[in-house]
This record gives sequence, C-alpha cells and structure tokens, in this order.
Amino acid sequence: MEHGPEPTDVQMVQIPAGIIELRDDRIGRRWSVEIREFAIGCYPVTQAQYAAVTGQWPSTLTDANCPVESVSWIDAIRFCNALSQARGLQTSYAVHADGTGATLDPQSNGYRLPTEAEWEYACRAGISGPRYAELDQIAWYRENSGGRTHGVGQKQPNAWGLYDMLGNVWEWCADQYDPEVYGSYRVFRGGGWADPERGCLATNRRRSHPTFTIDDLGFRVARSIHPVQEP
Repeated sequence: MEHGPEPTDVQMVQIPAGIIELRDDRIGRRWSVEIREFAIGCYPVTQAQYAAVTGQWPSTLTDANCPVESVSWIDAIRFCNALSQARGLQTSYAVHADGTGATLDPQSNGYRLPTEAEWEYACRAGISGPRYAELDQIAWYRENSGGRTHGVGQKQPNAWGLYDMLGNVWEWCADQYDPEVYGSYRVFRGGGWADPERGCLATNRRRSHPTFTIDDLGFRVARSIHPVQEP
C-alpha cells in the first residue's frame, strides 16, 4: 500500500533534541551543532501540496504525488510563508528586495526550511552511518529510478518515520554554504533520482544560487517548537 499525504495536509514528525557533528570534506572541516526539538515534514513537499498553496505546477514531470522539483530556494521560502498564512500561523521569512535572500524570524510558529544540521540529524535518526538502511529499500536513485521522480512514501522510512530523506530529490536547506567563498549560495542535501549510489549519503553537501532550479531538487518543511505553543 502506497503511503502519502493528502494534497492540503503537511504531515510532520517531532524530532527530539540532540547534538550532531557535521563535516565538509572539501575543506576538511568538522563542527558540532546542538539541535533543539523541532518538527519536520514526513515527506518532501509534493506537487499537489505546492499547487494547493501557490496555484503553480513548476515541475518538469507533472505528477501530483511526486516531490515538487524545479523550484528555487526563494520559491521554497515563499511557499513556507504562504503555507503559514494559509494555516493562520506567523510567517517565518522577510524576503529581501533583491530576491536572493531572506531573514528568518526565530520566534515564528510558522513553516520554514530546516537547517542543514537539522536535516542531517533527522535523516540519520540516531544512527552513526551515512544511510539508515540499504539504499534500494529507502531511496530512488540512478540505478532504480528509471530517470524520474517517484511518488513520496513508496520506500521505507527511517526510524523516526521520515520518507525519502535520501534519493528522489535533493532538498534545499536554510543555510548559506560558505558566504565568504560562495556568497548567497544555499545548501541542499540528500541526493536525487539521477545520482549514483555514492551521491545518496546523509553527509553529502551541495550548493547553488538561491534562484537555481533543476529537475531533481525540491524541499521539505520544518517548524520550530517553542516553549509556549499557539492555542
């Protein structure tokens, strides 16, 4: 039986607090990040969800239950704000006038992109290795995708109930990659349908301009969990 959300429903999983060590093999850097409790989408945002909120179907391959792709970082930020407004929540971002950046309101109860530390922490779901199970069981990638995205939730989830964290589409994260070297470029994680096995690892980091779009890059949403929740 295929799993998947209803078009207007964003199913979320609450992730416990913890600590994760990140690494950037390009420059040989390692650093630890303390993770506060947060919530993250069970699935990447689907094309049906994106259309329900924005009225747009930007993906190269149109299929309601497949992850939305061909969306930029800025598109993802604007979706988060629009979804927050639709749900009566505070918007998380003030988009900059130049269309390449946004300022996060840390007190917002609305939807946002996960940080890359949150993303990797959620992807690993308590394991130390780069994958949470055998790749064919959990991911659509070059060897089994048939050259396209697939409906979310068809592969096995990780231990925290998150689907498609590896493969299917890469996922935009909130962070700038390396501002001193790459300026406004943002991080994306997870590997996609076109990647070989070595491309689908919890540790892989890629980056591009916040207006960049491609047919194997989408996103999933997150929300902060504050000490005082909205009614």
